[in-house]
Amino acid sequence: MSSPTFDLQSHSTFSDGELPPAHVIAFAAEAGVELLALSDHDTVEGVDEAVGAARSHGIALVPAVEISAPDGAHPDIHVLGYGIDHRDEALLERLTAYRADRDGRADRMIAKLRERGFELDETPLERRQASGKPIGRPHIATAVFEHPANRERLEAEGLTDMTQTLVAYLIEGAPAFAGRTIPTVEDAIGVIHAAGGVAVWAHPFWDVKDPEEVLATIDRYVGYGLDGIEAFYVAHTAEQTALVADRAEDLDLLTTGSADYHGPDHRHFSKFRDFDLCGRVPRLGPIDIR
Repeated sequence: MSSPTFDLQSHSTFSDGELPPAHVIAFAAEAGVELLALSDHDTVEGVDEAVGAARSHGIALVPAVEISAPDGAHPDIHVLGYGIDHRDEALLERLTAYRADRDGRADRMIAKLRERGFELDETPLERRQASGKPIGRPHIATAVFEHPANRERLEAEGLTDMTQTLVAYLIEGAPAFAGRTIPTVEDAIGVIHAAGGVAVWAHPFWDVKDPEEVLATIDRYVGYGLDGIEAFYVAHTAEQTALVADRAEDLDLLTTGSADYHGPDHRHFSKFRDFDLCGRVPRLGPIDIR
């Protein structure tokens, strides 16, 4: 079975991706993507560049954003907004507030790492701040991993790259993790709707592991106005895909999919169209602008 020709989540240097938006588009075109979303975290600053590049490569580009929201025991639920007016003033104002909260979270994690005796290479972090770009967990983990003073300790702990360092110290439950405080999932969905978009829960099994809890969470988010679910995802099993797709069909929700592209050198998310529809037919609705 051929891979899907749409890929509805990707990231650039405006959040935690490796490449500028125009380069993301070029790689997508080379991979045969026909419908793409650039969905940087809590920002739409790369969308205009992506739109121009998509036009030159003959790709349909959906203006998008990925908003992070704490939700009870789950500190980092991701809500994708598709078809938004990325110049909407109210949207831009809210995203600015969300990034400020993200910056505070980064400061708290950096402080926890220092309390545990780590040094950080602050130069790239300061460079990102000076250019107005957010600091995410991959950037913090890289700052730890690349500082020479940490090398012996990291080797002793068996941490051989940035990703292993991130998992050991910066994911939920790890010793230097800190969560977001705003927005709620309901707020994120409302902001997306107010900007003319549709709201989709990204990679549901990434943050919620228990299948029954995933189903219950979908039902709850539908009560907030959720429009769809990212049923087809690079890290989903066939069983997870079927479970989510079935519930989406029952609830008349959109079903989207992505390989969550972060760049050609990313350990996990480096290949466009690298997700499986598992024999299902996606329901993209108004997102499909081809």
